[in-house]
Amino acid sequence: MRIAILLSCLFFAQFSANAQYNTLWIPDTLSGTNFNLVLKDTFAQLRSGNQTITAGVNGAFWGPTLFINKGDEVHMNVYNKTNDSTTIHWHGFHLPAVMDGGPHQVIPPGTLWQPFWKITNQAATYWYHPHLHEMTQEHMTKGLGGFIIVRDAEEAALPLPRTYGVDDIPLSLTSRRYTTGNQFVYTNTAYGDYMLTNGTPNAQVSLPKQVVRLRILNAETERAYNLGFSDNRTFYVIGNDGGLLNAPVGVTRLKLGVGERAEILVDLTGATVGSSFDLKAYNSGQAFGFPGGEPGTSGEFGSLLNNKDFTVLHINVTAATTNPITAVPTTLVNNTYLTAADATVSRTLTINGGQPAGNPFVFDNKIFDFNTINKTLDVNTTEKWTVTNTNIFSHSFHIHDVQFKIISRSTGAVGQYESGWKDVFYIAINESVTFVARFADYADPIHPFMYHCHFGNHEDEGMMGQFVVKGSTSTSDIANPLTYNVFPNPADDRLYVQLADPNAAVYYVTIFNTNGKAVMMLPQPQVQQGIDITTLPRGAYSIQVMEKETKAVSTKKFVKL
Repeated sequence: MRIAILLSCLFFAQFSANAQYNTLWIPDTLSGTNFNLVLKDTFAQLRSGNQTITAGVNGAFWGPTLFINKGDEVHMNVYNKTNDSTTIHWHGFHLPAVMDGGPHQVIPPGTLWQPFWKITNQAATYWYHPHLHEMTQEHMTKGLGGFIIVRDAEEAALPLPRTYGVDDIPLSLTSRRYTTGNQFVYTNTAYGDYMLTNGTPNAQVSLPKQVVRLRILNAETERAYNLGFSDNRTFYVIGNDGGLLNAPVGVTRLKLGVGERAEILVDLTGATVGSSFDLKAYNSGQAFGFPGGEPGTSGEFGSLLNNKDFTVLHINVTAATTNPITAVPTTLVNNTYLTAADATVSRTLTINGGQPAGNPFVFDNKIFDFNTINKTLDVNTTEKWTVTNTNIFSHSFHIHDVQFKIISRSTGAVGQYESGWKDVFYIAINESVTFVARFADYADPIHPFMYHCHFGNHEDEGMMGQFVVKGSTSTSDIANPLTYNVFPNPADDRLYVQLADPNAAVYYVTIFNTNGKAVMMLPQPQVQQGIDITTLPRGAYSIQVMEKETKAVSTKKFVKL
């Protein structure tokens, strides 16, 4: 407890309730191919008075930024040490459904979940966050989540800012509502009353007099942001959710719906050292249905920030660094995008519900049901999806597994600023958005992927659907019932699983203690390398093995020395 208190005090010592601004917290970093992520309940001094009960990853609020390289196989060791079951979704990544961390990959308290996959995504800003059905809003409000930055050779060859925390800054934008006792409100509320940037209230940052890069994530429950700078300067969008654009796009305003990311360049070469300006949300006077544009200041859809222009980040200009980036590049990468002509399957999806007031929003008049597969897709196909919002409100649409290309909006041309690879898009009232995506691999008839509104409250209420990617029918003859051996038994550091049938493969391994509680969950483990059981206390356990093709399950006992 003393250590937790000390860490919390150190983490938030820079925050002062009486100061006009607080120094922006920059998340710590982890790099490599093996990542230990500990989810825990904690607390933070976000305001004067009582501390706020929070949740964090390896810390008091939010989590570390993970740096990974395209082409690497990454292994995630996710320890759930909170008091609730939860999940961790790797937002934006192309990976097997069983590793995806959606509502189906539940991690009970006290359990270690070990997904792994090969990184095929392009260099971009991604993130990880909870996705437990009916609990997503609460878990995200408490602070679980973090950035993931993928790097690749193409991005590394470009003259771009990439000194993390100096000229390359991650910005998680969100807000919170508090009770009179300074606790988060996460029921019957869509919007926070007070801005938090990287968990910092009234945040400010010092940026050098050169070209700087901001990686911006809308991590809200529902609010959208219409971003711009207080001096109305032009800035340059260089990346969308899933990668760099072909060339920078100059804008003075940038709309980001919940879950969307954008990488922007801000040219400060002409600024005066010691000067300052603000990154702001110009959210007043938006079209009807804009999330956060409602006029009320209280109640479920009210907020002290609603229908207002407000500061997101105060920026102070300091001296340039050694070897600064001093120009915005004219070109970036050479993407080859999918077109409508590439699609061999077309699908439609309609957003409805929400009326009468209090009814949940849904897709195709169907509320989410774990037992219903809404769409079955064939592997190695390219599809065109058209999402139509006939609704009384705007939404933020996200699909798992793929990055897509938006090819049309019924309300006008697709903006250049969102011309790259996407996994989320903002959809307004009475608008249709069409995108094309390729479902190249990762067929799995058991674990589905999700599509949903990324508003935490909407997905909790059932505005989700699920799809499976179906592969070709196998002709191999797999023995059933499942027969295998586990050795050595007793085991000390590694436990091996050997299937009797050479044509069979392990799909999932779960290890239970003597009380029947899952303590380790391993999707598609590399059993030939052995299962690392060094973290398990001594004692008796059961290991449950599921075969990949037949999904046959069998359980054996073993002893940990």
